[in-house]
Amino acid sequence: MIRRYLLAGLFTLLPMVVTIWILRWIFDALIGIFRSPLELVYSALSLPAPGYWTLAFFSAIATIILLMLVGASVGNFVGKQLLLWMDELMLHVPVVKGVYGATKQLINAIQSGQGQNGGGGFKEVVLVEWPHPGSYTLGFVAHRDCSWAMEGGERMIAVYIATAPNPTSGYVVMVDVSKVRPVSLRPDQALTWAVSGGVIIPTSVKLPEKADA
Repeated sequence: MIRRYLLAGLFTLLPMVVTIWILRWIFDALIGIFRSPLELVYSALSLPAPGYWTLAFFSAIATIILLMLVGASVGNFVGKQLLLWMDELMLHVPVVKGVYGATKQLINAIQSGQGQNGGGGFKEVVLVEWPHPGSYTLGFVAHRDCSWAMEGGERMIAVYIATAPNPTSGYVVMVDVSKVRPVSLRPDQALTWAVSGGVIIPTSVKLPEKADA
């Protein structure tokens, strides 16, 4: 009886505890970034040092404003030039350029759904057998036709399999077209499912059908 109550209480409070922990981590990260500028402002105004929640509030506001400014700058010439210069800088820093370049291309592919040379551009979600026979997961079609990699590769599909909780550290596998099943999911739904560790299940999903050879 006691064990049952303990488990029931644990599973009831666990989502709340995890949510609070994530929010606390975000607040701490924001405060770490904006603490010094805010303290300088308070000092210049002869005000007492700001408390934790004051720092968290102004840090969140500053982050929202920063994101809006970056989003707005993308639409004008000066902003685009600054972003291009930043890209060039990041892509010329050893070690950093590999991580930054791969992450940027992956996010752009998922966001825009644009591919190259017959690629799916992550706009197609499929069901694949992974990582061993009898196990299945969702993946994104990255490219159709892998003839560049092997003989008979024109019948192979390059599939990107996202990992949880960081989808940018996934796997790319080449799968025969006959073993790939289309799924009626949007890329963002499949990505949310992967990042959540399979907890968040998309609604109104049709059963997948085996792809034509």
